[in-house]
Amino acid sequence: MELYYLLAFFFLYGVLGWCVEVAYAAVKQGKFVNRGFLNGPICPIYGVGVVSVIYCLGEVKGNVAALYAASVVLVTVIEGITGFVMDRLFHHKWWDYSGQPLNIGGYVCLVFSLIWGVFCVFIVKIFQPVVKGAVIHIPLAVGVVILVVCTVLIIADLYVTAETVLKLNKRLEAMDRIAAELHELSDKMGEGIYENVKEGMAREERIKSRVEHVKEAGKELRVEYDAEMRARYEAMKARKEELVSRYEKMVKERGAAGERLIQAFPGMESRKYREALHELKEHIRAIRK
Repeated sequence: MELYYLLAFFFLYGVLGWCVEVAYAAVKQGKFVNRGFLNGPICPIYGVGVVSVIYCLGEVKGNVAALYAASVVLVTVIEGITGFVMDRLFHHKWWDYSGQPLNIGGYVCLVFSLIWGVFCVFIVKIFQPVVKGAVIHIPLAVGVVILVVCTVLIIADLYVTAETVLKLNKRLEAMDRIAAELHELSDKMGEGIYENVKEGMAREERIKSRVEHVKEAGKELRVEYDAEMRARYEAMKARKEELVSRYEKMVKERGAAGERLIQAFPGMESRKYREALHELKEHIRAIRK
């Protein structure tokens, strides 16, 4: 029965947390945004956080000050560990408090931890008794069926979301490789133009100092040299245009799941593909206006 209630509270508070995030986004952005990491209407971190507070801090719930302080510490640890692990697994910082005072690695910050503490006290002292009473009145057989279905759905959702993030990372990696090659190609084209001009000027000076028949031969050599350099330049130019076309196509490529994650976490930062992710964010903002 303990497992039954634990799962029931986890799913209930996960869904309520998703509702809070959606409401917050609606007020801030003026539109609906699925703010969860998963596709379904649930934020697991809320379920884990509240269940942890309920089951770990039961002994201090009689003392409001102790409950508040312990809640602040516990939810901060949970949020910090979750953010760090997700960053290391998927190479993205899904939320970033770096702009907030007294933050730790951008994963947690004092202001939000203090706010979560207030919510935890409210939940433990006022809201949880009501929730528990409602769960108790659900027929056990019905409750078990609901929990089994929800567990299967969240496992499937986790798999689909993880696969989506991996596809997004591959897309960003490909964009990053193309951008690097474009940068290298641009440098080569610039160097080629400089060397061509420099070599041409040097040849012209040498030709001027020779007799007429050698001068004519030098002109022929110069024509051959210029033709060779022009061919190399045109080849690099064509390659650059091809890369630019591929890059723009990747930026504009529609991937609903990847776009949903970027919209759900507007503060998301990538440790490995920062510039590519920035390009995608700008494109999504432009088409969503």
